[in-house]
Amino acid sequence: MRLIKTLRWIGGIDGFLEIIDQRKLPGAFKMLRCENVKQLYDAIKTLAVRGAPAIGVAGAFGAVLSLKRLTTSKSAPLRGLRSAKRSFALKNLKKECEYLASSRPTAVNLRWAIERVISCAQSSTAGTLNGLRREVLAQAKAIFDEDVAMCLKIGRNGAKFVKDGFTVLTHCNAGALATAGQGTALSVLYEAKIQGKRFKVVADESRPLWQGARLTAWELSRAGIDVTVICDNMAGVLMSQNKIDMVIVGADRIAANGDTANKIGTYSLSVLAKMHQVPFYIAAPSSTFDLKTKKGKAIPIEQRPAEEVRFCGDKQLTPKGVDIYNPAFDVTPAKNITAIITERGVIEKPNVANIARHFTE
Repeated sequence: MRLIKTLRWIGGIDGFLEIIDQRKLPGAFKMLRCENVKQLYDAIKTLAVRGAPAIGVAGAFGAVLSLKRLTTSKSAPLRGLRSAKRSFALKNLKKECEYLASSRPTAVNLRWAIERVISCAQSSTAGTLNGLRREVLAQAKAIFDEDVAMCLKIGRNGAKFVKDGFTVLTHCNAGALATAGQGTALSVLYEAKIQGKRFKVVADESRPLWQGARLTAWELSRAGIDVTVICDNMAGVLMSQNKIDMVIVGADRIAANGDTANKIGTYSLSVLAKMHQVPFYIAAPSSTFDLKTKKGKAIPIEQRPAEEVRFCGDKQLTPKGVDIYNPAFDVTPAKNITAIITERGVIEKPNVANIARHFTE
Protein backbone atom coordinates (compact mmCIF):
# COMPACT_ATOMS: atom_id res chain seq x y z
CA MET A 1 0.00 0.00 0.00
CA ARG A 2 1.13 3.52 -0.77
CA LEU A 3 0.62 5.43 2.48
CA ILE A 4 1.74 9.03 2.84
CA LYS A 5 3.30 10.94 5.73
CA THR A 6 1.33 14.09 6.36
CA LEU A 7 4.00 15.87 8.45
CA ARG A 8 7.63 15.62 9.50
CA TRP A 9 10.21 17.63 11.42
CA ILE A 10 13.30 18.48 9.40
CA GLY A 11 16.56 19.34 11.13
CA GLY A 12 17.47 19.83 14.77
CA ILE A 13 16.42 22.55 17.20
CA ASP A 14 16.76 25.15 14.44
CA GLY A 15 14.70 23.03 12.05
CA PHE A 16 11.16 23.40 10.73
CA LEU A 17 7.93 21.47 10.32
CA GLU A 18 7.00 20.31 6.84
CA ILE A 19 3.41 19.33 6.11
CA ILE A 20 1.32 18.27 3.14
CA ASP A 21 -0.87 21.22 2.20
CA GLN A 22 -4.23 19.46 2.26
CA ARG A 23 -5.99 22.53 0.90
CA LYS A 24 -4.46 21.70 -2.48
CA LEU A 25 -5.45 18.02 -2.65
CA PRO A 26 -6.29 16.17 -4.80
CA GLY A 27 -5.46 18.58 -7.59
CA ALA A 28 -1.88 19.26 -6.49
CA PHE A 29 0.57 17.68 -4.06
CA LYS A 30 2.35 20.53 -2.30
CA MET A 31 4.52 20.63 0.80
CA LEU A 32 4.23 23.58 3.17
CA ARG A 33 7.09 24.71 5.41
CA CYS A 34 6.26 26.12 8.85
CA GLU A 35 9.21 27.96 10.40
CA ASN A 36 7.38 29.93 13.08
CA VAL A 37 4.27 29.71 15.24
CA LYS A 38 2.24 32.15 13.13
CA GLN A 39 2.75 30.05 10.01
CA LEU A 40 1.73 26.91 11.88
CA TYR A 41 -1.32 28.62 13.41
CA ASP A 42 -2.47 29.65 9.93
CA ALA A 43 -1.83 26.15 8.58
CA ILE A 44 -3.98 24.60 11.33
CA LYS A 45 -6.70 27.27 11.17
CA THR A 46 -7.08 27.02 7.39
CA LEU A 47 -6.91 23.20 7.42
CA ALA A 48 -3.65 22.87 5.55
CA VAL A 49 -3.01 20.31 8.29
CA ARG A 50 -6.07 18.77 9.95
CA GLY A 51 -7.27 15.77 11.90
CA ALA A 52 -7.16 15.70 15.70
CA PRO A 53 -4.03 13.52 16.08
CA ALA A 54 -2.15 15.35 13.32
CA ILE A 55 -2.75 18.81 14.72
CA GLY A 56 -1.79 17.53 18.15
CA VAL A 57 1.58 16.40 16.79
CA ALA A 58 1.91 19.65 14.85
CA GLY A 59 1.17 21.63 18.01
CA ALA A 60 3.94 19.78 19.86
CA PHE A 61 6.42 20.81 17.20
CA GLY A 62 4.96 24.31 17.39
CA ALA A 63 6.38 24.50 20.90
CA VAL A 64 9.82 23.94 19.40
CA LEU A 65 9.17 26.76 16.94
CA SER A 66 8.09 29.07 19.77
CA LEU A 67 11.45 28.69 21.52
CA LYS A 68 13.31 29.17 18.26
CA ARG A 69 12.59 32.91 18.13
CA LEU A 70 13.67 33.90 21.63
CA THR A 71 16.12 36.79 21.72
CA THR A 72 17.82 35.77 24.96
CA SER A 73 21.29 34.28 24.44
CA LYS A 74 20.89 30.60 23.60
CA SER A 75 23.83 29.68 25.77
CA ALA A 76 22.80 31.93 28.67
CA PRO A 77 22.34 30.10 31.98
CA LEU A 78 18.76 29.07 32.74
CA ARG A 79 19.42 27.26 36.00
CA GLY A 80 17.15 27.88 38.95
CA LEU A 81 13.38 28.07 38.99
CA ARG A 82 13.58 31.79 39.77
CA SER A 83 15.95 32.61 36.94
CA ALA A 84 14.63 35.62 35.02
CA LYS A 85 15.78 34.13 31.72
CA ARG A 86 14.14 30.80 32.51
CA SER A 87 10.89 32.53 33.46
CA PHE A 88 11.02 34.54 30.25
CA ALA A 89 11.49 31.41 28.14
CA LEU A 90 8.66 29.51 29.84
CA LYS A 91 6.31 32.50 29.73
CA ASN A 92 6.93 32.89 26.01
CA LEU A 93 6.42 29.17 25.44
CA LYS A 94 3.06 29.16 27.25
CA LYS A 95 1.86 32.30 25.48
CA GLU A 96 2.61 31.02 21.99
CA CYS A 97 1.28 27.56 22.77
CA GLU A 98 -2.01 29.06 23.99
CA TYR A 99 -2.18 30.97 20.73
CA LEU A 100 -1.72 27.70 18.82
CA ALA A 101 -4.34 25.92 20.93
CA SER A 102 -6.92 28.59 20.05
CA SER A 103 -6.72 27.68 16.35
CA ARG A 104 -9.02 24.61 16.71
CA PRO A 105 -10.92 24.53 20.02
CA THR A 106 -12.85 21.27 19.55
CA ALA A 107 -10.00 18.83 18.85
CA VAL A 108 -8.71 17.94 22.30
CA ASN A 109 -5.47 16.36 21.00
CA LEU A 110 -4.06 19.79 20.21
CA ARG A 111 -4.31 21.04 23.79
CA TRP A 112 -3.27 17.62 25.16
CA ALA A 113 -0.02 17.68 23.17
CA ILE A 114 0.68 21.32 23.96
CA GLU A 115 0.16 20.80 27.68
CA ARG A 116 2.49 17.82 27.56
CA VAL A 117 5.37 19.78 26.02
CA ILE A 118 4.77 22.70 28.39
CA SER A 119 4.97 20.30 31.32
CA CYS A 120 8.20 18.90 29.89
CA ALA A 121 9.67 22.40 29.67
CA GLN A 122 8.57 23.33 33.18
CA SER A 123 10.19 20.25 34.69
CA SER A 124 13.35 20.56 32.61
CA THR A 125 16.69 20.82 34.37
CA ALA A 126 18.44 22.12 31.26
CA GLY A 127 21.05 24.75 32.02
CA THR A 128 20.81 26.64 28.72
CA LEU A 129 18.14 27.69 26.26
CA ASN A 130 19.51 25.29 23.67
CA GLY A 131 19.34 22.52 26.22
CA LEU A 132 15.69 23.36 26.91
CA ARG A 133 14.96 23.42 23.21
CA ARG A 134 16.51 19.98 22.76
CA GLU A 135 14.33 18.54 25.51
CA VAL A 136 11.16 20.06 24.04
CA LEU A 137 12.09 18.76 20.59
CA ALA A 138 12.67 15.28 22.02
CA GLN A 139 9.23 15.41 23.65
CA ALA A 140 7.59 16.47 20.37
CA LYS A 141 9.34 13.63 18.54
CA ALA A 142 8.14 11.21 21.22
CA ILE A 143 4.55 12.36 20.66
CA PHE A 144 5.06 11.85 16.91
CA ASP A 145 6.42 8.31 17.41
CA GLU A 146 3.64 7.42 19.84
CA ASP A 147 1.06 8.59 17.33
CA VAL A 148 2.54 6.33 14.63
CA ALA A 149 2.44 3.34 17.01
CA MET A 150 -1.06 4.28 18.18
CA CYS A 151 -2.41 4.24 14.63
CA LEU A 152 -1.05 0.77 14.01
CA LYS A 153 -2.58 -0.60 17.23
CA ILE A 154 -5.98 0.94 16.49
CA GLY A 155 -5.93 -0.67 13.05
CA ARG A 156 -5.07 -4.07 14.43
CA ASN A 157 -7.66 -3.81 17.21
CA GLY A 158 -10.41 -2.87 14.79
CA ALA A 159 -9.65 -5.00 11.72
CA LYS A 160 -11.71 -7.89 13.13
CA PHE A 161 -14.90 -5.89 12.57
CA VAL A 162 -14.30 -5.74 8.79
CA LYS A 163 -15.53 -8.96 7.18
CA ASP A 164 -14.97 -10.32 3.68
CA GLY A 165 -17.47 -8.83 1.27
CA PHE A 166 -18.32 -5.84 3.50
CA THR A 167 -19.08 -2.38 2.22
CA VAL A 168 -17.84 0.15 4.78
CA LEU A 169 -19.06 3.74 4.99
CA THR A 170 -16.70 6.41 6.33
CA HIS A 171 -17.13 10.13 6.88
CA CYS A 172 -14.61 12.98 6.55
CA ASN A 173 -10.97 11.82 6.68
CA ALA A 174 -9.51 9.79 9.53
CA GLY A 175 -6.54 8.38 7.66
CA ALA A 176 -2.84 9.01 7.28
CA LEU A 177 -3.63 12.61 6.33
CA ALA A 178 -5.18 13.12 9.77
CA THR A 179 -2.38 11.59 11.87
CA ALA A 180 1.36 11.10 12.01
CA GLY A 181 0.84 7.43 11.17
CA GLN A 182 -1.63 5.49 9.04
CA GLY A 183 -4.77 6.96 10.53
CA THR A 184 -7.48 5.89 12.96
CA ALA A 185 -10.65 4.81 11.15
CA LEU A 186 -8.74 4.19 7.92
CA SER A 187 -6.04 2.32 9.81
CA VAL A 188 -8.69 -0.31 10.55
CA LEU A 189 -9.26 -0.64 6.80
CA TYR A 190 -5.56 -0.76 5.99
CA GLU A 191 -4.99 -3.54 8.50
CA ALA A 192 -8.01 -5.45 7.17
CA LYS A 193 -6.51 -5.22 3.68
CA ILE A 194 -3.13 -6.47 4.95
CA GLN A 195 -4.99 -9.46 6.42
CA GLY A 196 -6.24 -10.26 2.92
CA LYS A 197 -9.86 -9.26 3.40
CA ARG A 198 -11.82 -8.09 0.38
CA PHE A 199 -14.15 -5.17 0.96
CA LYS A 200 -15.34 -1.91 -0.53
CA VAL A 201 -15.43 1.58 0.96
CA VAL A 202 -18.03 4.29 0.47
CA ALA A 203 -16.75 7.77 1.32
CA ASP A 204 -19.30 10.54 1.55
CA GLU A 205 -18.35 14.03 0.43
CA SER A 206 -18.18 15.54 3.92
CA ARG A 207 -19.33 18.99 2.96
CA PRO A 208 -18.67 21.85 3.07
CA LEU A 209 -14.93 21.21 2.69
CA TRP A 210 -15.20 17.86 0.92
CA GLN A 211 -12.67 15.97 3.09
CA GLY A 212 -14.25 12.66 2.09
CA ALA A 213 -14.36 13.39 -1.63
CA ARG A 214 -10.99 15.14 -1.78
CA LEU A 215 -8.88 13.44 0.86
CA THR A 216 -10.27 10.04 1.84
CA ALA A 217 -10.94 8.99 -1.74
CA TRP A 218 -7.45 10.16 -2.76
CA GLU A 219 -5.78 8.37 0.13
CA LEU A 220 -7.67 5.09 -0.24
CA SER A 221 -7.24 4.93 -4.00
CA ARG A 222 -3.48 5.41 -3.56
CA ALA A 223 -3.52 2.49 -1.14
CA GLY A 224 -5.27 0.24 -3.66
CA ILE A 225 -8.59 0.10 -1.78
CA ASP A 226 -11.86 0.07 -3.76
CA VAL A 227 -13.56 3.38 -2.90
CA THR A 228 -16.73 5.07 -4.16
CA VAL A 229 -17.69 8.67 -3.37
CA ILE A 230 -21.31 9.54 -2.63
CA CYS A 231 -23.13 12.76 -1.78
CA ASP A 232 -23.71 13.27 1.93
CA ASN A 233 -27.48 12.80 1.54
CA MET A 234 -27.17 9.36 -0.10
CA ALA A 235 -26.11 7.33 2.95
CA GLY A 236 -29.65 6.67 4.19
CA VAL A 237 -30.92 5.15 0.99
CA LEU A 238 -27.86 2.88 0.74
CA MET A 239 -28.49 1.63 4.27
CA SER A 240 -32.17 1.05 3.47
CA GLN A 241 -31.07 -1.10 0.52
CA ASN A 242 -28.72 -3.15 2.76
CA LYS A 243 -25.72 -1.86 0.85
CA ILE A 244 -23.76 -0.66 3.92
CA ASP A 245 -22.46 -3.25 6.42
CA MET A 246 -20.73 -0.95 8.90
CA VAL A 247 -19.85 2.70 9.49
CA ILE A 248 -16.49 3.75 10.91
CA VAL A 249 -15.35 7.30 11.62
CA GLY A 250 -12.74 9.14 13.66
CA ALA A 251 -13.23 11.60 16.52
CA ASP A 252 -12.02 14.99 17.66
CA ARG A 253 -13.12 14.73 21.29
CA ILE A 254 -14.82 12.05 23.35
CA ALA A 255 -16.55 12.91 26.62
CA ALA A 256 -16.39 10.75 29.74
CA ASN A 257 -19.76 9.18 28.93
CA GLY A 258 -18.81 8.30 25.33
CA ASP A 259 -20.54 11.18 23.55
CA THR A 260 -18.29 11.93 20.58
CA ALA A 261 -17.57 15.11 18.62
CA ASN A 262 -16.61 14.53 15.02
CA LYS A 263 -17.02 16.21 11.65
CA ILE A 264 -20.44 17.73 11.06
CA GLY A 265 -22.75 15.09 9.61
CA THR A 266 -21.50 12.27 11.84
CA TYR A 267 -24.54 12.53 14.12
CA SER A 268 -26.92 12.13 11.17
CA LEU A 269 -25.05 9.01 10.05
CA SER A 270 -25.26 7.53 13.54
CA VAL A 271 -29.05 8.03 13.59
CA LEU A 272 -29.41 6.39 10.18
CA ALA A 273 -27.13 3.53 11.18
CA LYS A 274 -29.09 2.90 14.38
CA MET A 275 -32.40 2.91 12.52
CA HIS A 276 -31.11 0.45 9.92
CA GLN A 277 -29.23 -1.70 12.48
CA VAL A 278 -25.85 -0.98 10.90
CA PRO A 279 -22.90 -1.16 13.36
CA PHE A 280 -21.42 2.29 14.01
CA TYR A 281 -17.79 2.46 15.18
CA ILE A 282 -15.55 5.27 16.40
CA ALA A 283 -11.77 4.83 16.02
CA ALA A 284 -9.66 7.21 18.09
CA PRO A 285 -6.60 7.30 20.37
CA SER A 286 -6.82 7.55 24.14
CA SER A 287 -5.60 11.15 23.87
CA THR A 288 -8.90 12.07 22.19
CA PHE A 289 -10.83 11.28 25.38
CA ASP A 290 -11.58 14.30 27.54
CA LEU A 291 -12.57 12.68 30.82
CA LYS A 292 -12.97 16.09 32.46
CA THR A 293 -15.89 16.76 30.13
CA LYS A 294 -18.77 14.66 31.42
CA LYS A 295 -21.18 14.88 28.48
CA GLY A 296 -21.11 15.83 24.85
CA LYS A 297 -23.20 18.95 25.33
CA ALA A 298 -20.23 20.51 27.16
CA ILE A 299 -17.86 20.03 24.21
CA PRO A 300 -17.04 23.39 22.55
CA ILE A 301 -18.01 23.35 18.88
CA GLU A 302 -15.86 25.34 16.49
CA GLN A 303 -17.69 27.70 14.15
CA ARG A 304 -16.11 28.01 10.72
CA PRO A 305 -16.22 30.94 8.26
CA ALA A 306 -19.43 31.41 6.29
CA GLU A 307 -17.43 31.53 3.07
CA GLU A 308 -16.83 27.77 3.29
CA VAL A 309 -20.54 27.22 2.69
CA ARG A 310 -21.21 30.28 0.58
CA PHE A 311 -18.58 29.40 -2.01
CA CYS A 312 -17.31 26.31 -3.78
CA GLY A 313 -13.91 27.39 -5.03
CA ASP A 314 -14.52 30.80 -6.57
CA LYS A 315 -18.18 30.08 -7.39
CA GLN A 316 -20.79 31.59 -5.08
CA LEU A 317 -23.56 29.11 -4.21
CA THR A 318 -25.89 31.14 -1.99
CA PRO A 319 -27.69 34.45 -2.55
CA LYS A 320 -26.08 37.57 -1.17
CA GLY A 321 -27.28 38.54 2.27
CA VAL A 322 -28.44 35.04 3.26
CA ASP A 323 -27.17 33.93 6.68
CA ILE A 324 -24.87 30.93 6.94
CA TYR A 325 -24.53 28.52 9.86
CA ASN A 326 -21.31 26.51 9.66
CA PRO A 327 -20.35 24.43 12.72
CA ALA A 328 -17.31 22.25 12.04
CA PHE A 329 -18.50 19.40 14.27
CA ASP A 330 -21.52 17.76 15.81
CA VAL A 331 -21.86 15.38 18.75
CA THR A 332 -22.94 11.75 18.42
CA PRO A 333 -24.49 10.38 21.62
CA ALA A 334 -22.88 7.29 23.08
CA LYS A 335 -26.14 5.34 22.74
CA ASN A 336 -25.69 5.46 18.93
CA ILE A 337 -22.14 4.06 19.03
CA THR A 338 -21.59 0.31 18.81
CA ALA A 339 -18.00 0.49 20.04
CA ILE A 340 -15.00 2.79 20.32
CA ILE A 341 -11.74 1.36 19.03
CA THR A 342 -8.56 2.68 20.68
CA GLU A 343 -4.92 1.63 20.83
CA ARG A 344 -5.68 0.07 24.23
CA GLY A 345 -8.50 -2.12 22.95
CA VAL A 346 -12.21 -1.89 22.19
CA ILE A 347 -14.88 -0.25 24.36
CA GLU A 348 -18.13 -2.07 23.63
CA LYS A 349 -21.33 -0.12 24.38
CA PRO A 350 -19.46 2.99 25.57
CA ASN A 351 -20.70 4.59 28.79
CA VAL A 352 -19.14 6.14 31.89
CA ALA A 353 -18.42 2.79 33.56
CA ASN A 354 -17.04 1.03 30.48
CA ILE A 355 -14.82 3.96 29.57
CA ALA A 356 -13.49 4.31 33.12
CA ARG A 357 -12.75 0.57 33.16
CA HIS A 358 -10.95 0.87 29.83
CA PHE A 359 -8.51 3.38 31.30
CA THR A 360 -7.85 1.47 34.52
CA GLU A 361 -7.35 -2.04 33.17
